Amino acid sequence: MKSENLAWQIRRDVLDMVHAAHASHVGSAFSVADIVAVLYSNFVDIEKVKNNDKERTRIILSKGHAGAAIYAALAEVGILDKKELQTYGTNGSKLSCHIFHNEVSGVEISTGSLGQGVGMAAGIALAGKKAGRNYRTFVIVGDGECNEGSVWEMILFARQQNLNRLTMIVDCNGLQALGKTSEILDMQSFEDKFKAFGWNVHSVDGHNHAALKESLLNLDDKKPTCVIAKTVKGKGVSFMENNNLWHYRDPQGEFYDNAVMELERQKP
Repeated sequence: MKSENLAWQIRRDVLDMVHAAHASHVGSAFSVADIVAVLYSNFVDIEKVKNNDKERTRIILSKGHAGAAIYAALAEVGILDKKELQTYGTNGSKLSCHIFHNEVSGVEISTGSLGQGVGMAAGIALAGKKAGRNYRTFVIVGDGECNEGSVWEMILFARQQNLNRLTMIVDCNGLQALGKTSEILDMQSFEDKFKAFGWNVHSVDGHNHAALKESLLNLDDKKPTCVIAKTVKGKGVSFMENNNLWHYRDPQGEFYDNAVMELERQKP
């Protein structure tokens, strides 16, 4: 499936999932939809994931609250039974609202406590390097999540270990749970910081699929890579875009109906 088509389908599935479950984080899932679509369309061997092959690509969603986007992608590429999406966020479901790995093929680790997924991704990348394996490890982290000190410990560690098969993608939408990232704890220039920490760095439009793909292909032989993806929270639905109410708000009634209409008009 073309990545543009997959991104649209991810947003459409996520909207239905969050609506049915009376859940939240639709804005965060829409923010990463294009990133997730580019990864699964261009960098993941689906059969290797299904078979739990040791050389499979690893995708870690450190900002685990956007897990609906990963579940939707797994269903659309045939790793997860699409009927499972209907159980999202319900009591006893395998698909919890913060991404959960138990019994869910394609989900490497459970995340949700911000700042932890990045460390586990570095460990997975280091294990592959020591075992002489060639798989890549991608970790998606929020810009607000980068307030966590554990993120910067990992950044130092990954450069020290020369984890050149590790790529960190910062979903840089400028918002976090309670407001603008610049007002809560201003991280200023991510690009300058990562370069100072010795990483290979690219800044791209996080909704431009060609630019994302090119940046993710551009590795350094020795350094880990950071892709700073400039995104829009709630991307795809006008009244959700850059509106932090949709970090937690549940899309019901006319909000759901209007979001469906907007997305349907954008169908590739």
